[in-house]
Amino acid sequence: MPLESGYYEVFNQPHVELVDLRETPIVEVTESGITTTASDRDCDVIVLATGFDAVTGPFERIDIQGEGGARLVDAWTDGPQTFLGLGVADFPNLFILVGPHNAATFCNMPRCIEHNVEWVADLLEHMSDLGLTRVAVEAEAQKAWTAEVHEAAERMLFSKVESWFTGKTSASVPTGERSVLLYTGGFPRFQERCEAVAAEGYAGFELT
Repeated sequence: MPLESGYYEVFNQPHVELVDLRETPIVEVTESGITTTASDRDCDVIVLATGFDAVTGPFERIDIQGEGGARLVDAWTDGPQTFLGLGVADFPNLFILVGPHNAATFCNMPRCIEHNVEWVADLLEHMSDLGLTRVAVEAEAQKAWTAEVHEAAERMLFSKVESWFTGKTSASVPTGERSVLLYTGGFPRFQERCEAVAAEGYAGFELT
């Protein structure tokens, strides 16, 4: 995984120049390169990386429907709301392993997803042992967790600027208002919260 390795070193090379497209927008792509409002720039190769719909995007590509035909994309119109980043109110038996508000999205994902998989597996085993078939997130639990996610992000610089971390560029926030996509309380804290929920008989979930 590339992560940040060599990121700043690349920009500090003498043949590299960073262009602020907000100050000098692209006018057109020409036969020889790119023209901005400031100048023409010759290019051999153009890599189009104009943005992506991170974290919530994959969930919006599927028409996920819950109780009464509720659509997940509509429920997240003003940004995602979840409980532990693992479930969503009004969408029973929907488990999110890597998505908004759980630690795997702000952690070493291949490793941290293991926790989510094992936690959900334990919940399903618990349900099976009791002969239960339905898991539903309680609305108040979802509201409290979403508030905790937002509160934790307040200390992070990324919550103060426009970026995909806040859903600013996400289709899930068409109003342009900032949301918070990532749980930044740290994996140990997230693990403790999940263990406490399980120890209390999966408090915050309605099991039937």
